[in-house]
Amino acid sequence: MLTLKLITEETDRVIAGLEKKHFADARQAIEGVIAVDKKRRQAQTELDQNLSVAKKLAAEIGMLMKQGKREEAEDIKTKVAALKETNKELETLKENSEQELTHLLCQIPNIPYDEVPEGACAEDNWVVKSNLKECVIGKDTVGNWDADPVVESAKLPHWELAKKYNLIDFDLGVKISGAGFPVYRGKGARLQRALIDFFLDEAQKSGYEEIMPPTVVNAASGYGTGQLPDKEGQMYHCQTDDLYLIPTAEVPVTNIYRDVIIEEKDLPIKNCAYTQCFRREAGSYGKDVRGLNRLHEFSKIEIVRIDTPEHSAESHKEMLEHVEGLLQKLELPYRILRLCGGDQSFTSAVCYDFEVYSEAQKRWLEVSSVSNFDTYQANRLKCRVRRVATGKTELCHTLNGSALALPRIVASILENNQTEQGIRIPKVLVPYMGCEFID
Repeated sequence: MLTLKLITEETDRVIAGLEKKHFADARQAIEGVIAVDKKRRQAQTELDQNLSVAKKLAAEIGMLMKQGKREEAEDIKTKVAALKETNKELETLKENSEQELTHLLCQIPNIPYDEVPEGACAEDNWVVKSNLKECVIGKDTVGNWDADPVVESAKLPHWELAKKYNLIDFDLGVKISGAGFPVYRGKGARLQRALIDFFLDEAQKSGYEEIMPPTVVNAASGYGTGQLPDKEGQMYHCQTDDLYLIPTAEVPVTNIYRDVIIEEKDLPIKNCAYTQCFRREAGSYGKDVRGLNRLHEFSKIEIVRIDTPEHSAESHKEMLEHVEGLLQKLELPYRILRLCGGDQSFTSAVCYDFEVYSEAQKRWLEVSSVSNFDTYQANRLKCRVRRVATGKTELCHTLNGSALALPRIVASILENNQTEQGIRIPKVLVPYMGCEFID
């Protein structure tokens, strides 16, 4: 959530940022926030003034009673009683204004950093790096990309390979749960476990502390990281207990630091977590959701950082390097996108997507998003850092990224590593798999 300080002191910059993100009626929304905040502050000012007057009048009543001036004292009591009634109204006005203000702020997305390119859709995203070609920043975009790899052996899509080698049973998943809940078996299940262990081991080597969090969270946790209010209806809701299945480990892990003041010396905090993730994926239909492309339940390793404002850009860079290193070790063709304003998430200030190429499907598959949220989540979470030099507190920066999401990684490994001997296992996974081929 944007801070009131930012909105009131840098109004034009905030509006320009929202317009860059293609947020409709940006000026109207911000002016609405300012108007409600003004109403809230006026109520508070009047309330404080009335309380001060009432205190003085109360002292006068005592003196008058001692002096035997009962009639004058009673007149002042009447004035105090009237002030109390007015104060009740002002208190109600202030509380209502605060609730309205929170509601309005929750409808406003984060503003993008200056480095975020202009653009309205995915085609406008910049391709900033790839292991296929040298990229020209600002010129290479998704819309004009012309460096897709050619893998001669990649003939079958992963859903056919899964059936051929008895790795994943999509029909059985439909029987047990429904579409989007695959059943992994045999070497398919082993590949899942191998990737999970590999990603966690790599995260540990990079200094991330492993967390094993719950996979259901309360509404306060969903609100803290910006998943709630759930405008798109993408979260599974357990209505009886008012709990939500997590769409990513970002939610429970980041909420560890909700209502926490962190000492500056303890930053940056680096956490990683493996969890199952659940997404309704409402409105997703067609060929792009076939097989592992889009699931309701999947495995993912998440990396989360809490940092100071001045160091968060460096943390973001390190996270990007970590994810890129994973894709290099898996020997997959990849590209890194800097998302344009119109394609960024609601909560991010800057976001980079990682995509791997599926030769059999002739398309790029997103496998990670690595975001810096600036103070947007921390403001909701009330997550602060206490400065060593001053002892004062200020909002932290929060960051997170997938490292990595498994379904599309599995799809790319299966499709791009087809041989006459079977599916070749990337060298880095062989110790985890116990074999060099799936046959």
